[in-house]
Amino acid sequence: PLPDEDEIRKRLTLGQAVDNPLTLGQYLTEWLTTKADLAGGTLMSYQMHIRVHLIPHLGKIRLDKLRVSHIRGLVDAIETQNTKIEADNLRRAALKVELGQAVETGDTDAARRIRARIKALGAPRRITGPSSVKRIRATLSSALSDAVAQMLIPVNPAKLIRLSGGRRPRGLVWTQPRVAAWRKTGKKPSPVMIWTIEQTIAFLHATRGHPFAVAYHLMAFTGMRRGETAGLHWHDLDLDAGELTVTCQLAQIGWETKLTAPKSEDSYRTIAIAEPMVELLRAHRAKQERDRTAMGEAWPDTNLVFTHPDGRRLHPAQLTYEFYKLVREHDLPPIRLHDLRHGTATHALTAGIDIKLVQDLLGHTTSSF
Repeated sequence: PLPDEDEIRKRLTLGQAVDNPLTLGQYLTEWLTTKADLAGGTLMSYQMHIRVHLIPHLGKIRLDKLRVSHIRGLVDAIETQNTKIEADNLRRAALKVELGQAVETGDTDAARRIRARIKALGAPRRITGPSSVKRIRATLSSALSDAVAQMLIPVNPAKLIRLSGGRRPRGLVWTQPRVAAWRKTGKKPSPVMIWTIEQTIAFLHATRGHPFAVAYHLMAFTGMRRGETAGLHWHDLDLDAGELTVTCQLAQIGWETKLTAPKSEDSYRTIAIAEPMVELLRAHRAKQERDRTAMGEAWPDTNLVFTHPDGRRLHPAQLTYEFYKLVREHDLPPIRLHDLRHGTATHALTAGIDIKLVQDLLGHTTSSF
């Protein structure tokens, strides 16, 4: 049906189509095709937000009928889902404790029943936190701003909704009291935890002989991101000058990987590397040359610094998986691989290095780490 008389008059005044049956889902699907040149991580976030949240909740609504109330309904639905996820995760944790007790006492029947109950809960899921909700809203707002520019809609309702919370969690150092509390309760004091210098050294010692040891050293000493490390090429290293330049990253898009531009303009940067790190890289290059010789013509000539022994490029997720494995095996307090960057910043600031220099080192757009 056509809109009412006042709506028709308003659309004619704005030069908009009188009858536009395009749904939000159709528009977002088409909009994504215009964003193929974005950095891999950004495009992947857009795709995930649209596929997982925006289309399932709002996709059937006509683009020109989308209102603030609809977007608020999406936020409420996410909060309701979070409540269920938290309850399921707590129940799963309690059942795992019961399972451990059943296994310890040799009660195989009870253990089998508990395993079935754990399986029925499905795989553990993460809640969609306030920061993620803001990013979902930002994706929708970006798409709707383009719709306004194309005169498909008069206003962007995503700009009119207020969201609470979402402040970036504060990074905390793993002090001895915090480590003791974690060992007792199993709870991290903050989502972002930072190792002390001693803990970082203990981790690096634990990597001796590991295929990714040099990569982890480089990330710890320079604050390079995972994708930047996996995408580093030998031609971007000047070992004689003791510096490297970040010019690309190996981005993970779904499970596929793609060499793309760095995360932001500020991510293009030149980083000084200390002599011990230079020596590690020289030794690493010599080993890679031996691997190349052994493989002969089968060696893929990627010129990447970090590869598998057969020359294949690393998957960024492998760096993360092996990192967590090493942390568990050597009983270190848990941090995310990305938090090695925060440790670099914290230790540099503690040493009295100017915050702007630390910002440049890490490739941050702002000095808020």
